[in-house]
Amino acid sequence: MAYEHILYEVSDKIATITLNRPDRMNAWTPVMERDVRHAMEASSADDDVRVIVLTGAGRAFCAGADMDALKGLDPDDVRRASNLPPFDMNRRPDWQTRYGFYPAIRKPVIAMLNGATAGIGLVHALYCDLRFAADNTVFTTAFARRGLIAEHGISWMLPRIVGHANAMDLLLSARRVTSAEALRIGLVNRLSSPETLREETYAYARDLADFVSPSAMAVIKRQLYEVPFQTLAEATIEANREMMVALNGSDFREGVASFMEKRPPRFTGR
Repeated sequence: MAYEHILYEVSDKIATITLNRPDRMNAWTPVMERDVRHAMEASSADDDVRVIVLTGAGRAFCAGADMDALKGLDPDDVRRASNLPPFDMNRRPDWQTRYGFYPAIRKPVIAMLNGATAGIGLVHALYCDLRFAADNTVFTTAFARRGLIAEHGISWMLPRIVGHANAMDLLLSARRVTSAEALRIGLVNRLSSPETLREETYAYARDLADFVSPSAMAVIKRQLYEVPFQTLAEATIEANREMMVALNGSDFREGVASFMEKRPPRFTGR
């Protein structure tokens, strides 16, 4: 597929999806929505990809919705089924919403936040599994200052990352949050200087890609996103079931063999 508003590259088992409207601080558009979802699904299905990095071109990650598009937005747009792919009965419905599909992607998704992360840009960063940010990044939910509400599931996801009180603060005030505060409240996992962000993010991604079982990562990711819908007993029963599968898998045998032989693992994801 030819992408218009993103760049897509796979190298060393890492797929990089770059929001590519740097002249508009990567403001979100319907075309970008289509491109990102397709690239995420393609990465998830590609056996040559172990980790996905989502980032932005230029000086921003994503400064929010494109205001030109927002001015003419049809209020019914958010409810149109045409914006969604066909329903997949083998996936949890919660992860088939318009933007909340990232937890269904089988690979770890790292948001590399290289600048302003606002509005719908923050929504996408929250749906990623990990968030690494430049130490000059500024965050804001933005919605309340545009007369809008907490949209696209951010009212569900944000409290699970930063806690109820912090989520209430960020959503009601829509104030600007520095990277230092973002790290303190758990909004991001790591901070780096703008000059070292890429190097440090890809070092982490390569470590996952080279030394961690892809089958284990896929199951662990699914386990963690199932937890809000489970009791402890249900989580334990599911873990027992998945452990039996893992113990019969080639990745387990390779993990043990590589440890005993003191060599890098050669995981296949099976």
